[in-house]
Order: sequence, then structure tokens, then C-alpha cells
Amino acid sequence: MDKIKILGVPIDRVTMREAVARTVEALSNDKKFFIVTPNSEIVFHANKDKKLHTIIEKADMVVPDGIGLVIGSKIVGKPLNERVTGIDLMENLLKYADESGKSIYLIGGKEGVAQEAGFNIKEKYKNLKIAGTHHGYFKGSHTGHPNSKEETLAIEHLNAANPDIVFVALGAPRQEFFIDSNIEKMNGKVFMGVGGSLDVYSGKVNRAPKIYQNLGLEWLYRLIQEPWRFKRMSALPLFLIYVLLKRDKSINRSD
Repeated sequence: MDKIKILGVPIDRVTMREAVARTVEALSNDKKFFIVTPNSEIVFHANKDKKLHTIIEKADMVVPDGIGLVIGSKIVGKPLNERVTGIDLMENLLKYADESGKSIYLIGGKEGVAQEAGFNIKEKYKNLKIAGTHHGYFKGSHTGHPNSKEETLAIEHLNAANPDIVFVALGAPRQEFFIDSNIEKMNGKVFMGVGGSLDVYSGKVNRAPKIYQNLGLEWLYRLIQEPWRFKRMSALPLFLIYVLLKRDKSINRSD
């Protein structure tokens, strides 16, 4: 698979169709498949955080979630094919699970959020199997408490459900830390970090209207809705400036 490096962080040059196809293929194999869905903020963070950088580097598929990565890829001279957002990839995988009878497990959010998201997903996709759900408020690898009793119990609950696909919504980079630390302990074939997607599926948060999505301006919609996020949103222009300064060293063409 062709890759590009932005600020030294590898991103797969995949379309949504290709990303879904690779995941479907992984479901028929015995090997576990880890999907990371970084935006520009996470790539900027990974450029400075060796642990996160290593996790992304060894992931099985890294899709370009944010519009910042699409712009950044043009700056470094190897444009990405398209933006592949985590929530849209999740939606496509839910459709596949519905058609194929695969099961999913949802972990993350406040108490009751994953359960409510599962209920709404099941209402839309009648044939999909919700193997189980679990809230994200427990101590574990993602909070600096690896192998805690709470994490052990959460994994035991997941393993008893024995799902095909596990969607982890602990927020980046905590969800990546959790999956990386526990993937070999967990039952399941596909593991994917999905950020705040369960808040959207549960109805707690509204996703940006289509016009914002199509223009790659979901970040702007969130800023309008939640102005307190301004500091985090400032990471996008900083990211682009950093890419411009380092563009000569940022590109990597696969052999």
C-alpha cells in the first residue's frame, strides 16, 4: 500500500472504498487488524510523542481523517486521494456488518453512551449484532494505569462478547494507547479508534451538516458549537506552518 509521511508520520493513501475493502479482507484472516484515524492535531502530536509515533507506524492501516492532512499532503508533494474520516469509515463498516451478520463491540464514552449508541445503531441496521458495550470511564493503559483491575474487567467483558469488530471511543491518543497495549489480550479481529463517534451515534452530539462535511469544515462547525475548543483548533494552522517548514523532509515514497 502506497504511503506518504507527513511530519514523519505515515499515512496510507487510501480511498474510502479501499479502506473498507482492506478491513473486510482482514475480517476473513486470523491476524488482528488495527486501524488508526489521525487528524492533523494527532499527527502534530505524534511528531513530538515517540510512543504515539511508534503506535501509528506499526498500525495496519492509517487513514487521513482531517482536511489538514489532505492540505498537508499537497504541501509535501504527494497528494492524498481523499479524506477518509473515522466516523464515515465506521459507518461503512456498520453497513458491512449489517449485510454480513458480523458483530460489533462499542467501548467508550460516559456511562450509558455506548449502550445508547448501540441501541440507535441497531435501530438502523437490523441484522447487525451488538455483541456488547462498555463505558470508557475506567482506569487502564490509556490513563497510565496498565493492567489495572478495572481494565482487566473491561477486557474480560469484551472477550466474553467475542465480537468481530471493536470500536474504541476513548479519544485520541488514549484509544490508540489502549488498543496497542491490549490488542493481543482482546477477542476480535478489527480494532479501530473512533474518537467521539459514540457521542454522535448516541445522539448526545450533533454531527456537522453535510455542507460542512463536504467542504472539510467540520472543525469550524464544532468551534461554532463549542467555542471553548479554540485552543485545540489552533493546532490546525500550526500544523500547516510546521509542514511548510519541514516539507523537504516530510515526504516518503513507498518502494
